[in-house]
Amino acid sequence: MKIWIRGAFTLYFSTVIFSLFAQSQPSSKLYHELLGIKETKRVLYVAAHPDDENTRMIAYLSNGLHAEVAYLSLTRGDGGQNLLGPQLGVELGQIRTQELLKARSTDGGRQFFTRATDFGFSKNPDETLKNWTKEEILSDVVWTVRKFRPDIIINRFNTTPGITHGHHTTSAILSLEAFELAADPNAFPEQLQNVETWQPKRIFWNAYNFRQRFEKEENEQYDEFPVGDFNHLLGETYSQIASDSRTMHKSQGFGSTPGIGKAVDYLQFLKGEPFEDSAFEGVVNRWTTITNGEKIEQLLETALEEFDFLEPWNNVPVMLEIKQELAKEPSDILWLNEKRVQVDHLIMALLGIEMELNMDVELVSPGDTLELELILNNPSPDPLRDVSLGLFDSNLLTDQNSAQDNVTIRQNITITLPRDYPYSQPYWLEKPIDGAMYDVDDQNLIGKPFNDPNITGNLAFTFSGQKFEFQVPLMYKYNDRVDGEIQQPVTVVPEVNLNLSKENIFLLPGQEPEITVSVAFQNEMLDGELRFEGLNDDEYRILEITDLQAQKTRNYQVAFVSDVLESKIATAQYITGDSRAFGQTTERISYKHIPNLTYFRPASVNLIKADWELSRERIGYIEGAGDDVPQVLEALGYDVDMIDASDLTVENLSQYKAVVVGIRAYNTNPALVENQQSLMGYVRAGGTVVTQYNTTGGLLTDKLGPFDFELSRTRVTVQESPVVFEENHPVFSYPNQIEKEDFDGWVQERGLYFVGEMADQYDTPLVLNEPGEDPTNGSLLYAKYGEGTFIYTGISFFRQLPAGVAGATKLFVNMIEQ
Repeated sequence: MKIWIRGAFTLYFSTVIFSLFAQSQPSSKLYHELLGIKETKRVLYVAAHPDDENTRMIAYLSNGLHAEVAYLSLTRGDGGQNLLGPQLGVELGQIRTQELLKARSTDGGRQFFTRATDFGFSKNPDETLKNWTKEEILSDVVWTVRKFRPDIIINRFNTTPGITHGHHTTSAILSLEAFELAADPNAFPEQLQNVETWQPKRIFWNAYNFRQRFEKEENEQYDEFPVGDFNHLLGETYSQIASDSRTMHKSQGFGSTPGIGKAVDYLQFLKGEPFEDSAFEGVVNRWTTITNGEKIEQLLETALEEFDFLEPWNNVPVMLEIKQELAKEPSDILWLNEKRVQVDHLIMALLGIEMELNMDVELVSPGDTLELELILNNPSPDPLRDVSLGLFDSNLLTDQNSAQDNVTIRQNITITLPRDYPYSQPYWLEKPIDGAMYDVDDQNLIGKPFNDPNITGNLAFTFSGQKFEFQVPLMYKYNDRVDGEIQQPVTVVPEVNLNLSKENIFLLPGQEPEITVSVAFQNEMLDGELRFEGLNDDEYRILEITDLQAQKTRNYQVAFVSDVLESKIATAQYITGDSRAFGQTTERISYKHIPNLTYFRPASVNLIKADWELSRERIGYIEGAGDDVPQVLEALGYDVDMIDASDLTVENLSQYKAVVVGIRAYNTNPALVENQQSLMGYVRAGGTVVTQYNTTGGLLTDKLGPFDFELSRTRVTVQESPVVFEENHPVFSYPNQIEKEDFDGWVQERGLYFVGEMADQYDTPLVLNEPGEDPTNGSLLYAKYGEGTFIYTGISFFRQLPAGVAGATKLFVNMIEQ
């Protein structure tokens, strides 16, 4: 068994490995795949984020024209919001990456990325490129063009600044530059050790008028594509395929209903060779470029003409001939290697062969002994012979020499993971993030959507005298009483894992704030000691150590000495008796529509020196789309209760110093809307309500406060943008005086979806100013209502507080304490 081989094949394999061993498909779908093997067109679609792509166009090109289509997203969408839960930043980036892979497996495309991070909304390409390192991202786009070698490139957006997200416009600008540079040997010459230069035939803009009937511009050239047509082999329209694909972007709330009937998409010609009728005019049929190409094409045509839909295994002999002819061609041609893989895949599917490598544990550690089961089933009467499985440096023969007649081979295998086996860390997160670019040194990793499977076996056998080899991923397989069979990738995690009860510690005068450090052991508990890298011995005290043998966990209660500490970041480390150091927290993300995700980050605590006044009284928190603000409030010393629908009465709410409403609650929480009068009654009776931002789309009510106001799409994206505030206003002066310096060091943005029109009863004591735009006063609304206080804010506290931004946290304390 070995790590998935990196190299020329990975661009293809990384998108098909989990479908390669799926249940057999209907013969119409297999015929459809055969059409794709015969076609050699290649298309690269380019935009900026997950969910930017036009899935109708991708679905049609891939399934209607049978072209090889890839989507290059400059970012992983890590700067966006999350409708499903609290994960933001790198966690959201992983979720949206997997959603894109699900989308591509639905519409037939493939997926690539650059090293750019999504740093949040940007209003123009100039602002975007102040954050991104242009040459590095341009290099990644050129690399993708050279490696994928598309015949045409399609941009989702045009290059006109100011009409859409700055990332969008930048994707089009970089794509147009890469169109020229990919063919220039003087551009990024270091890439030419791995790839050759490449000149696509043409580049287009996928022209559109959102929510309007599309009108062609005079003197522009277009090609049209019938993206609403019905595909009889697949039994659905391209609109339906596209809708199912788009619905995979669940974290963004992009559930989609397909249009019915005719629909047309347009490509507007931008640059390249002129054409008369078709965007693919003059594109070379790649079969004509190889020695046996004509013969292979003839065999493919025969396979299509004589395809047996009722007994698909009768199609195998001609496919074996095609496999033999492909073996005679050079092995260093990307598209040809992909055809070899597709042919082998199709042969196995025609025979109905299934291959699995499973175990009954999901998480393993280096040095563990693993009990695996190889399952191989061949329903056809023709045997698979000489079956073996490559495991690390050994090759194990099965107990049975052949598989046939629907008799399943089940082989139990025991292996031991090497002590130095790598953890399952997403490759782009292996190094700390510095700025708006991921640090990836290995050129061959750039562009890959995700890591290859953590552990794979090399399954080999012969069929009809020809050798087949497949990389089979090790999977955790079990049966769920509700959902039936579940398969998840086996994940390699550290033997020792640290969890901190708080990530932000506020060092207030006279306090010794405490945290619990839980040291969890994957196997047996190991003797060792806890230390904090970056702290002196007099800056923290270990108060208590408790062993929970049944949970294989050791808990340390730790106090920090506020009087001697200054603001800093410290990392917890567990040093075992054999001097191994473990200083990471394992984070797990689980949603049903994507595979389970695991990544590792330093077990760090952010120590924040502060002299603020706060009551530390009881706070109620009404959940919205999900955020980490409650944990920060608890770290400040507040007693925080999460409030559900049954608790939204004036009588129950009266126990709280303040009630905080989570982000997008009025977009996602019907119970809050139903009990809005109770919440306002709590304010009228003397309570304080702090309501965080909501989006304009999908509001469940337009009555968000005691007096009317309307949300807008106004935002301030530059986190260093200037601010003006009323220093004597209660929210800026009580109980802590807010200073100009408190607006320094913010992350990603100032805020979003600010209020536009509002009733006269609201104060607007804060003015924000996006560079180059008019000032806006809708980021923070303050009103007295009865005996209490209502505050609405579009400031992105949901980003600032978990990031440990002291000034933003201080302002939030003031809002609660009103």
